[in-house]
Amino acid sequence: MMWRNIAGFSKTAAAAVSRTHGSRRCLSTAIPGPCIVHKRGADILHDPWFNKDTGFPLTERDRLGLRGLLPPRVISFEQQYARFIESFRSLERNTQGQPDNVVSLAKWRILNRLHDRNETLYYRVLIDNIKDFAPIIYTPTVGLVCQNYSGLYRRPRGMYFSAKDKGEMMSMIYNWPAQQVDMIVITDGSRILGLGDLGVQGIGIPIGKLDMYVAAAGINPQRVLPIMLDVGTNNQKLLQNPLYLGLRQPRLEGEEYLEIVDEFMEAAFTRWPKAVVQFEDFQAKWAFETLERYRKKFCMFNDDVQGTAGVALAGLLGTVRAQGRPLSDFVNQKIVVVGAGSAGLGVTKTAVQAVARMAGISFAEATKNFYLIDKDGLVTTERSKLDPAAVPFAKNPAEIREGASIVEVVKTVRPHVLLGLSGVGGIFNEEVLKAMRESDSCKPAIFAMSNPTLNAECTAADAFKHAGENIVFGSGSPFENVQLENGNVGHVNQANNMYLFPGIGLGTLLSGARIVTDGMLLAAAECLASYMTDEEVQKGILYPSINNIRHITAEVGAAVLRAAVSDDIVEGHGDVGPRDLSHMSKEETVDYITRNMWFPIYSPLVHEK
Repeated sequence: MMWRNIAGFSKTAAAAVSRTHGSRRCLSTAIPGPCIVHKRGADILHDPWFNKDTGFPLTERDRLGLRGLLPPRVISFEQQYARFIESFRSLERNTQGQPDNVVSLAKWRILNRLHDRNETLYYRVLIDNIKDFAPIIYTPTVGLVCQNYSGLYRRPRGMYFSAKDKGEMMSMIYNWPAQQVDMIVITDGSRILGLGDLGVQGIGIPIGKLDMYVAAAGINPQRVLPIMLDVGTNNQKLLQNPLYLGLRQPRLEGEEYLEIVDEFMEAAFTRWPKAVVQFEDFQAKWAFETLERYRKKFCMFNDDVQGTAGVALAGLLGTVRAQGRPLSDFVNQKIVVVGAGSAGLGVTKTAVQAVARMAGISFAEATKNFYLIDKDGLVTTERSKLDPAAVPFAKNPAEIREGASIVEVVKTVRPHVLLGLSGVGGIFNEEVLKAMRESDSCKPAIFAMSNPTLNAECTAADAFKHAGENIVFGSGSPFENVQLENGNVGHVNQANNMYLFPGIGLGTLLSGARIVTDGMLLAAAECLASYMTDEEVQKGILYPSINNIRHITAEVGAAVLRAAVSDDIVEGHGDVGPRDLSHMSKEETVDYITRNMWFPIYSPLVHEK
């Protein structure tokens, strides 16, 4: 792959990194250094890391044995870029009026074909058009891709470790061709978004997440690794599907399951001890179990539990600002959380920790204003067979009865915030939303955070229509802003994990942190919460534009790095040691993060036998 450090950006590329309403870094236009390759001729054209398609200059064609294998005209990178964008826009025009699923998959296919052919051009297109393309390579389209992955499969991407590989993983890990891996995203496919058990087809999630790491955090794509841990599936439709590519057996459970995950983690960190591993879309019981099992031993975090919690916390803190209240008033906010899976429990735990820290009280005392609802209604101490992770949030049934419905809880509590992570589309119905009009808040907040779009608890239009125009609305999937009857705009805040996980990963990597601490995660959330101006927050805008994702990631990454230094767990990265990191100012930390982002550009290729 042809890459250079962000310090070698063109001025156009530099502008994309800077915050639109902020100052722009002045970056040099240094000529990129050569890239050594060990192949020639058609082998290069078939390798997306090095292929430039018709962009190979004539001297390079002679050097690499390509003359005659390509049309004679040399097309510049800019011309190739424009040609692809025109093809994409043509696809959009030609698919107008077709079902959304058909259009989304068609867009994914055209991007995926470019990804398979020319990685450099693919990532440049993605970085420059992140707002348009993130919903295609990430949520919500990635859910549709996973559902259809066995039929869409064309070429391998990432690695697959299955239950049949037990005892072989330590040697298998060396089959991956890259000598260095910085970022690994792993799933077992057991809870893909709100779609449930998709087995081996869940590999689409790590692939999409790592594309976002490259686009948002500037992680070199030669140093990322998507992992599918195939321990079987309990999805009968998949087991009966002749095209299904995974193991045709029920999921492993208990110690058998943990032994597989243990073996992978040992293998991965034996080969790449400085890597950061992100766990993604594990069902709740394994999400919490693996997080507690590995977080003090390996450099890892769980994005569903900790990333979602951080983004939600940033939104909750922003809601307090939108009310015109100081952040310290967060301790008085009454919050109803609907959904007791890994994401819902992770958000609740993180928010309670923030209240405890702000108020200087115990965790148990800080749960007072939190109400947790699962598929059986309000969770109370009367509940039998209660998930251990939910026990701290169980209410006294004398306050509200066990199993009370959402609308009953909302009418009784009159919460400041109604937050959904249930994975049940439309569960915030008209009755529930209208009940939020009686909130004790002057500007109540409704967060419908489940993905994909069909699983959102409500739409933005319904929230503003039924709960009132003076609300704050957040969602996990993208919705259009709503034109209100009073002439104002009802702003939609996509509370997407992409605001945090790239910065968490990059800050952790560049600090050389041994583990990912709660302090690092809290620093990330607080950084995002303070990113918006007071004027923007008063309008109900809690999250920044995705167009600024690299600047956001630099700020979040710097906050994570500084927290890691404070927690005294850094070992440094490359030539930058722990002492150097500890002496950096806030501005120097952001500059250090930014300079270590990577940006795609064609580099001269030099053949070496």
